[in-house]
Amino acid sequence: MIRYSLKCGAGHGFDSWFKGAEAFSALKAAGQVICPVCGSATVEKELMAPAVRPARKAAAPKPDLSAPGSELEEKIAALRRQIEANSEYVGMNFAAEARAIHAGDAPERTIHGEAKPDEARAMIEEGLPVAPLPFLPARKVN
Repeated sequence: MIRYSLKCGAGHGFDSWFKGAEAFSALKAAGQVICPVCGSATVEKELMAPAVRPARKAAAPKPDLSAPGSELEEKIAALRRQIEANSEYVGMNFAAEARAIHAGDAPERTIHGEAKPDEARAMIEEGLPVAPLPFLPARKVN
């Protein structure tokens, strides 16, 4: 496994793991390496330094990974809290439940959940008022 530091055409930096250089090249050529911030498939490897472990005595304190790392992360966390507090999570039944609400066959309410890309595309084409969320459901977060 190899970790690459990547940067999209809009300047967003991120990193990702790949089986090797060939796997990265194949995924990039297929348009499957995308920026998690803006969704751009224009992604390039950045210059990287090898990972060198510091001596045990010189190890830096561990960062608080539960705290937002940027203003954008804080805004996304606030949006997530607002959505979770004011809507019902319907899981993988999102497409069916959204269609039922839109048709008047289910009670009118605000919902959020998961849909496969083809289901999401179909709902948008049908004119359902849906939008993707910029975060994963809590059960899918590491």
